[in-house]
Amino acid sequence: MRPKILITDKVHPLLPKGLEDLGFDVQYDTSVEMDVLPAILDQYTGIVINSKIRMTPEMIDRGPSLQFIGRLGSGMEIIDVPYATSKGIACLNSPEGNRDAVAEHAIGMLLAFNNHLLRADEEVKKKEWNREANRGTEIKGKTLGIIGLGNTGSCVAKKMSSWELNIISYDKYRPNSDQELPFVKRVNLEDILNQADIITLHLPLTAETRHLVNRSFFQKCKKSPVLINTSRGDVVNTYDLLEALENNWIKGACLDVFENEKPGHYSRSEEELYSRLFEHKNLIVSPHIAGWTHESLEKIASVLLEKIKNVVC
Repeated sequence: MRPKILITDKVHPLLPKGLEDLGFDVQYDTSVEMDVLPAILDQYTGIVINSKIRMTPEMIDRGPSLQFIGRLGSGMEIIDVPYATSKGIACLNSPEGNRDAVAEHAIGMLLAFNNHLLRADEEVKKKEWNREANRGTEIKGKTLGIIGLGNTGSCVAKKMSSWELNIISYDKYRPNSDQELPFVKRVNLEDILNQADIITLHLPLTAETRHLVNRSFFQKCKKSPVLINTSRGDVVNTYDLLEALENNWIKGACLDVFENEKPGHYSRSEEELYSRLFEHKNLIVSPHIAGWTHESLEKIASVLLEKIKNVVC
């Protein structure tokens, strides 16, 4: 009997095909939810998941035969990595697969914000012609502060390196310069807050990064920067973000991620919070699609397949 692998979310066909070629019996079932998984997980040698499945210690214990847990995308907060590792289970993600997509999305949001493109589009379609009110702001000569210089942060830096701006970065776990990014000046967090005209976040969600961007963070910003978040919503305290927008502590925000990404499940206080936030004129939002491109779908599958091969072959 061939060892079995379960894939619980949409993936490019090359991943199941590649796993089958390796001799696995691949069960590709996107209907599997958290309530069903405990009863069936003991059948599988490996599982490939996205954000709807959370691999807690209790869930991991239901899979005694697991050799690996594969994550479509980057965020490992849905997997208890230390616990899985203690059980000899490899935890694999694929940030290399969507870093270009996320970087392009972050840059696109910045350009749209600086040049009032969304507002101008709506106005022209309503036959309103407001040139002066939509006068833009150039990127050239500004200072870009990147917080988190991993796969995506470094990709943003590379793409922006030809835009004739100053690039500074803070990453607690990558404090030193490297040969691939000679144009990035490594600084501390205080320097980012003091110098940056634009701050873009590229952080995993951990106990350290949760609400890293809070009231104190915003109040320390010296240049009223534009904030871009395409990483994880919980990195930013939403109540404090709204206060920062209302008090002009920041020029505006471009958000692809949110603390609560299920509008149908807002609490009463969240309903009020997000209503006020989304009414703000200096805000651009999208529904967690920065890494969601046709190309990234294939690249994520390819990256994860190679990592699985390294574990099982």
